[in-house]
Amino acid sequence: MNWYLAVLKNYVGFSGRARRTEFWMYTLFNSLATLVLYVAGMAIDTMVPYFLYSVATFLPSLAVAFRRLHDTGRPAWWLLLGFVPFVGGIILIVFLASDGQEEENRYGANPKAVPAA
Repeated sequence: MNWYLAVLKNYVGFSGRARRTEFWMYTLFNSLATLVLYVAGMAIDTMVPYFLYSVATFLPSLAVAFRRLHDTGRPAWWLLLGFVPFVGGIILIVFLASDGQEEENRYGANPKAVPAA
């Protein structure tokens, strides 16, 4: 849960690098919250909470994806690969799941080497 809250606190931090753990834990909790709100919306016959949550988490989701790609040494433009039908999303998932660069890259120091606050 700390990873999820850390991403929300840094909701417009598009620079720097994000570890795999940060990205995937945020994605897990975000997906669970989205699923719960969707099911609750279906039960109460309104999707307003689901849509509000989706809009509220759009920028943090985008920012953590940018930072995750930066950790692998790729510019954030690679996110546009997700718009390519069929293979684009698969390639993007591979990029997001791959290990980050061990050394410092043009986006900053290795987040694994930096002690957690």
